[in-house]
Amino acid sequence: MIQTPFTDPAVMAELVAKMLWEIKAVHFNAAEPYKLSSGMKSPVYIDCRKLLSYPRVRSTVMDFAAATLMRNAGFEQFDCIAGGETAGIPFAALLADRLGLPMIYVRKAPKGHGRNAQIEGNMPEGSRVLVIEDLTTAGGSMFKFIDAIRAAGGVVDHGIALFFYGIFPEAQQRFHDGKVKLHYIATWRNVLAVARDQKLFDEKTLSEVEAFLDAPLEWSGRNGGISSLA
Repeated sequence: MIQTPFTDPAVMAELVAKMLWEIKAVHFNAAEPYKLSSGMKSPVYIDCRKLLSYPRVRSTVMDFAAATLMRNAGFEQFDCIAGGETAGIPFAALLADRLGLPMIYVRKAPKGHGRNAQIEGNMPEGSRVLVIEDLTTAGGSMFKFIDAIRAAGGVVDHGIALFFYGIFPEAQQRFHDGKVKLHYIATWRNVLAVARDQKLFDEKTLSEVEAFLDAPLEWSGRNGGISSLA
């Protein structure tokens, strides 16, 4: 556990965006869009797991996550940190170490043998649990883990994503309806701003990315993907 500097949120967002570009964890390609698991076509792609392979980057991001939580949620609001299978598990371990808290992890489904556990680790009844994911698009996967924790007797009022898409209104509604405060460090808008500032792409590509961020489903439909969420 180390002391966490309280960096300005805008600076943290910009620095995380710069780090994502530096380690090649984000990609823009408007000419040959990426197909997401939902069926959407997207000119942007991100792989936050790459953060784990760069010690200075991951340490800084964990500092930022801890600072974000303490500033926006409080200093003594959690009893343990939960990571979802699989991407959230290593980040939960890192954040738990930063905050000096126990860690648990949540399976996508009960394992089907032994004690048939879905939650691994020690979570006493009534524990105040923070759920962490590497990234959140519309919140669906995070709520699978939140629902499992609540069903097992845990209390979840907060979640944190290191990276939040920030382009789907459904996400804000889901967290509002689920009574969970979502915290995050950076979004696609921050990544786009750095790409523009550093002139990483031609203006046509940057404009197409901005058009996607402004209206993702419409952009997807125009480029051969789904145009509505089921």
